[in-house]
Amino acid sequence: MNIEEDFTEIYNTRASKVYRLCLGYASGNVEMAKEWQQETFIKVWNHRHSFKGKSSIDTWIYRIAVNTCLGDLRKIKKNIPISDTFLGNTSTEEDNNDNALHIRKMYRCIEQLSQQNKALILLELENLPQATIADTVGLKHGTLRTRLSRIRKSLLKCITNGT
Repeated sequence: MNIEEDFTEIYNTRASKVYRLCLGYASGNVEMAKEWQQETFIKVWNHRHSFKGKSSIDTWIYRIAVNTCLGDLRKIKKNIPISDTFLGNTSTEEDNNDNALHIRKMYRCIEQLSQQNKALILLELENLPQATIADTVGLKHGTLRTRLSRIRKSLLKCITNGT
């Protein structure tokens, strides 16, 4: 395999997860998520020679994606309002579905989290191993587990109480 084929394989196996991560940061803004996904993989390509293998390739790519999203959010100095299309159809019929209602509430509550806590829970929702998440955000595994537990409790409270 040559370097272009290697990169194509890296892109094909990770692009959808990077997109979903970016979509979470973009609060459902599809265009912004696509832009951040593209920017992430441009950075991966441009800095491919700097990957030293000290962490997994996934950790390295997710770190680039998180930093890309957060960097752009800092530039615009605000969070983006959450998109109703990101949360799904808001019809009364769907509201009767408890699961859909809880998912919408959960994403509204995630929107209220700090940027770092938002990063942690979005990575967790992607079913990434906690060791990968810890490496990505630069936390010890025990610290990550504690924070995720607190975030989950906070989200549960927010979902059930609306606060």
